[in-house]
Amino acid sequence: MTDPEQSKRLAELDARIAKLKGKDAPRPHQEEHYSQAQLAWRMVIELVAGLLIGFGMGYGLDQLFGTIPIFLVIFTFLGLAAGVKTMMRSAEEIRRDAMTPGTGAEERDKDGD
Repeated sequence: MTDPEQSKRLAELDARIAKLKGKDAPRPHQEEHYSQAQLAWRMVIELVAGLLIGFGMGYGLDQLFGTIPIFLVIFTFLGLAAGVKTMMRSAEEIRRDAMTPGTGAEERDKDGD
């Protein structure tokens, strides 16, 4: 066997080995499930944080001015609105990232996930 022929066969063997190793590699959308859970927790935390900040500000203003809990109610609703707005912004960001080519959305659609 000549040296160039042996080099060619080794290169073909390396290519076949690399191809077979690629089949066993984990698919990227399998890790996406963990990412989705993280995004869901992020959205829940944003909503709760908005509520708690509004509640705290309203309670503090009521204590400061000695009023009935009018500021508490107003700022709790404002905190809820801010939390929902932040959640919607996060959902839009997630949707935009999912539609961006090259993020794996096409393969998830193809696999039925």
